[in-house]
Amino acid sequence: MQRFRSFSRASGTGRVTTQAETLDGRSSPGRAGPPAAASRWGFRVVLLALAVGVVLSVVAAVSVGPIGVPPSVVWRSVWAHLLDRAGSGDWPATQDTIVWEVRLPRVLLSVVVGAGLSVAGVVFQALVRNALADPYILGASSGASVGAAAVLLLGVLSSLGAYALAGGAFAGAAAAVTLVFLAAQDRGRVSPLRLVLCGVAVAGVCSSLTSLIVITDDDIDAARAVMSWTLGSLASARWDLLGLPSAVVVIGTLWLLLRARRLNSLSLGDETARTLGVDLRRFRAELIVVASLVTGAVVAVSGAIGFVGLMVPHMVRLVVGADHRRLLPVAALGGAIYLAWVDVAARTLLQPREIPIGVLTALLGGPFFVALIRRRGGDGATMR
Repeated sequence: MQRFRSFSRASGTGRVTTQAETLDGRSSPGRAGPPAAASRWGFRVVLLALAVGVVLSVVAAVSVGPIGVPPSVVWRSVWAHLLDRAGSGDWPATQDTIVWEVRLPRVLLSVVVGAGLSVAGVVFQALVRNALADPYILGASSGASVGAAAVLLLGVLSSLGAYALAGGAFAGAAAAVTLVFLAAQDRGRVSPLRLVLCGVAVAGVCSSLTSLIVITDDDIDAARAVMSWTLGSLASARWDLLGLPSAVVVIGTLWLLLRARRLNSLSLGDETARTLGVDLRRFRAELIVVASLVTGAVVAVSGAIGFVGLMVPHMVRLVVGADHRRLLPVAALGGAIYLAWVDVAARTLLQPREIPIGVLTALLGGPFFVALIRRRGGDGATMR
């Protein structure tokens, strides 16, 4: 196979890589770059460090709040509940309730949502070869909000029972992303600038539809709940809300890992992907469904939380490169840590009031988005 040389900006090294390197995630003998074994060990160290970071972040996040709980009590309380020995410890019952019933479900939900949005961001960026793509900017989050609001206030898809909210969010996300992708195409090609503009337009329309659904409903309390939910919040976290989004994020990430080589080829361009035997139409449809399903599942329980899928994949790509076999798991762990700490800030900065977590992620992600545009310049947001 004739080698295809491409400049890997995402790796942050300025090193010239070949097509074979990009697809296999390793350097070939005789070329500049770390040996394959050293590269693999470095990736394992990063993965292990992030996994430990997730655990430590969960413990620390549970400990922090208006009523502080020592990390040792958090460990012992969790183990007591896991071993079905709740109430047998020597710590106050109040602390046990705070840990197990209030904070731990919320922190775990932030971990799941952060991982899901980050993985979805990786997929959307590979799907359109655009570093500016993420579930929020491409309208997936706004579309999911429309679907969820329709379920909550209009009773759409009520036949699905407990899965109605997730089903509505998924349908809205898939419809929005599909519309953006079709509108951004120009003779089979997708312009990064056109994609961002179409995403902003569709997101605006979806936000207007959500507002229209809210103001035309007679239930004022439900309408206020939906409007608060659209800003993004994990305040309603409960143990029974964790199962579905966790399963969707885990299964979706594993499915994507099995197709990491195809994602790598897609990132190199349509012609390269076709040369490697990828059915682009079918594969893109699969990616839209999986990414929308992940986005819809997490948005259904957290509301619209923006820019996580933009920031985390971009920062992770600077550390581990563009190989999706490494990028996907590291992005999931990095997103979990990031959103766990943003949620800590959301519930502690203005005590006793709580800042909607979507507001904080927008305050952090907005400047990052502008800086990314200015750095890449104009239409140069396409990943190479």
